Amino acid sequence: MRPILAIVISAAAALGLTEPGHADPAAGKAIFEAKGCNACHYTQGPAREKTIADQLAKKGPELWYAGSKFQKAWLAKWLTEPKPIRPLAFNSLTEENKGDHPKLSAEEAAKVTDFLMTLTSDVVKPGSVKPKKSAKGRLIFVKKMPCSGCHAFPSRKKFKGGRSGPSLVGAGERLNPDWILAYLQNPKVFKPVKMMPVFVGILSPKDMKQVAGYVATFKAKK
Repeated sequence: MRPILAIVISAAAALGLTEPGHADPAAGKAIFEAKGCNACHYTQGPAREKTIADQLAKKGPELWYAGSKFQKAWLAKWLTEPKPIRPLAFNSLTEENKGDHPKLSAEEAAKVTDFLMTLTSDVVKPGSVKPKKSAKGRLIFVKKMPCSGCHAFPSRKKFKGGRSGPSLVGAGERLNPDWILAYLQNPKVFKPVKMMPVFVGILSPKDMKQVAGYVATFKAKK
């Protein structure tokens, strides 16, 4: 009897069934759909947008590469306490973001996060970038391009930058550094229609890596 019980327990452990919080992407997908999240966010890649009209018709950002873009711990917490990432409403340059994204319970958020983390892009190469503050990365971000014209970012004791793009305050906890680099290198994979400048041919691969590493150091507000 004991050998049989041991086999059952081992099999359950291998499947993650003995752990209360084991990953359950299927349950997360079911919650995602039941809550109507797919009315604003699509999860099937590749990118669908082909024209400006397609982009403007979207109600929220695409999530088909969410597992490559976001850090899991941040995503699970954000789904329970959603706070605006964009100062302005999605697809608007004038309307303030109301911050009315629906909240999930901790259990729902954990399962939806498990589902979203399975949505990845093979363009994002793991281990490509490490968070690193560099003078060159900061120079490109703040002055050469400058990314700070559209994105808020932390600077010493205060936060500054533009409002037309998503805030990068807290990007170090929110974004996967490897995705930041992949986005700079292959923007059309993620955003075929986009208002952000394309830096391919303007920045060298080394420069892009320095910018990605620099952005990945950005802390959240205290």
